[in-house]
Amino acid sequence: MSATPHRNRSRILAAVAGLTTVGALVAAMPAGASESGHGHGRTVDVQLLSFNDLHGNLEPPAGSAGRVTHTDEDGTTRTIDAGGVEYLATHLRQAREDHRYSVTAAAGDMVGASPLLSGLFHDEPTVEALNKLKLDVSSVGNHEFDEGAQELARLQNGGCHPTEGCYEKGKKFKGADFPYLAANVTKEKSGKPLLDPYFIWKKNGVRIGFIGVTLEGTPNIVSAEGVKGLKFGDEVETINKYTKVLERKGVKSIVALIHEGGAPASASYNYNCDSPGPGDGISGPIVDIAKKVSPQVDALVTGHTHQAYACSIPDPSGKPRTVTSAASFGKLYTDTTLTYDRRTNDVVRTAVASANHVVTRDVAKAPDMTKLIQRWNTLAAPIASRPVGYISADIENPADVPEKPVGNLIADAQLEGLAPADKGGAQLAVMNPGGVRAGLVHKAAGGEGDGVVTYGEAFTVQPFTNMMNVVDLTGAQLVTMLQQQVSGANQAAPKILQVSTGFTYTLDMTKSGTDRIVTSSVKLNGEALDPAKTYRVAMNEFLAGGGDGFAVLKEHKNKLVGASDLDVLTAYLAAHSTAASPLAPPATGRITVVK
Repeated sequence: MSATPHRNRSRILAAVAGLTTVGALVAAMPAGASESGHGHGRTVDVQLLSFNDLHGNLEPPAGSAGRVTHTDEDGTTRTIDAGGVEYLATHLRQAREDHRYSVTAAAGDMVGASPLLSGLFHDEPTVEALNKLKLDVSSVGNHEFDEGAQELARLQNGGCHPTEGCYEKGKKFKGADFPYLAANVTKEKSGKPLLDPYFIWKKNGVRIGFIGVTLEGTPNIVSAEGVKGLKFGDEVETINKYTKVLERKGVKSIVALIHEGGAPASASYNYNCDSPGPGDGISGPIVDIAKKVSPQVDALVTGHTHQAYACSIPDPSGKPRTVTSAASFGKLYTDTTLTYDRRTNDVVRTAVASANHVVTRDVAKAPDMTKLIQRWNTLAAPIASRPVGYISADIENPADVPEKPVGNLIADAQLEGLAPADKGGAQLAVMNPGGVRAGLVHKAAGGEGDGVVTYGEAFTVQPFTNMMNVVDLTGAQLVTMLQQQVSGANQAAPKILQVSTGFTYTLDMTKSGTDRIVTSSVKLNGEALDPAKTYRVAMNEFLAGGGDGFAVLKEHKNKLVGASDLDVLTAYLAAHSTAASPLAPPATGRITVVK
């Protein structure tokens, strides 16, 4: 890394990447006003390193999940292989060099929906890795609640798993060295916060307060059991409340860690989302939140949408404020300079500069992370390396298309596994897109050989181990289900269900709300759906409970519980592929999209 003082390095990088407007204002500061974090003079530069949505990806994510897009000056784009905690550790440690004041924060979903290496051990490996990364603080995300509040408390405080015990003889899980913040999560009975609402980072008289929240809609996207007995409050109201608490404690420099995000107009990590004006190139829930959060908050570190941005969204007073997100899976980290004024104890907002950096794989691996991964891989190997099927090419999970090849594979597996009369008699299957965590990659990840799908790889695609349900729904309810993909809670960010073979319809994106579903086009095996007829539909228990905003699915009748989604997928792969006759990617075309 360059030995250039951080204030100047951040300004140069931000200008090159075009990532922030307020960063350019650093140039207007008087020479010598700051000593780049070395603690002399009135101001010091505090380095804030941040990332989000790691989801237990300790090893480099495979395929498209492990790439970021870069736009060159001539407008052409290229992809860069990125991610892997061995490389993330090296990048963060290099970034901290020559910075006396450096704090590292995260915006939730560090665990949950994790690959088998972490998920098999209830994410203890990831917490260990985060401790080694010297993470100072993190907000909770929705996935921190996948296994419930009790398990979240164990990740924070340590202790062996209540049913599986300790994974290594003589070793007890120590828990997180960093505090998880959950300011807007309270216990229904007592009204008290589930975890600490804020954390004050201190060094040599410099004090910065961190407030952590998850999205208010967490109960809509987590199983009911995971959030039982908990209440999730409004993000803005909560942050503003604890901002006042911190101010009363004399803490005037404040950063909000928010597990909610936005969608930049471009998928390139170096897209200028402040063009033509501050924040003009980003949309989504975080925009409204940022415009309402107290001006006393100096920066917002966000997540949840797995997007990359470093924008300057105006606060309620109209003053630009840095809002960042570092994509997902450890592929990026954000480097932000907070210039701290010792006289006022506040951040000089015009001096905030921020930029996203790629976690490239061309640096040396951090030896301690390599050792950690090898240790846990040894424990996981007997299960993870077992072949469960064969594929002839990549079966992808592209982020920018409604119908995904791996989504079709999952839905087809669920239909076949639950179609027999004694298994539920399913006539079609639907799968929520958020439950599809990765694609299947043809190239071998280890020594298994190209085209071999291991249990570990299948687990990465379907890590939740949701139990399958088969239920009765009318044709009218199925149409409502399709409409709820693009209306109500899902209007701003549609959630397009993956559907099994034989179920077809047209999605007209030139229209809005429920009109986007062309009802006359909805067919099952070539026949128009009968609104009054009852159909047997396979789905996971999360969807059957109305998750992801599909309230109509809670109206189902005659539920039969089947095998887990992962068991259904691996059974399908075993039945339809051999080394000599691998499975080809399923064709798309079930959803006709009009743009």
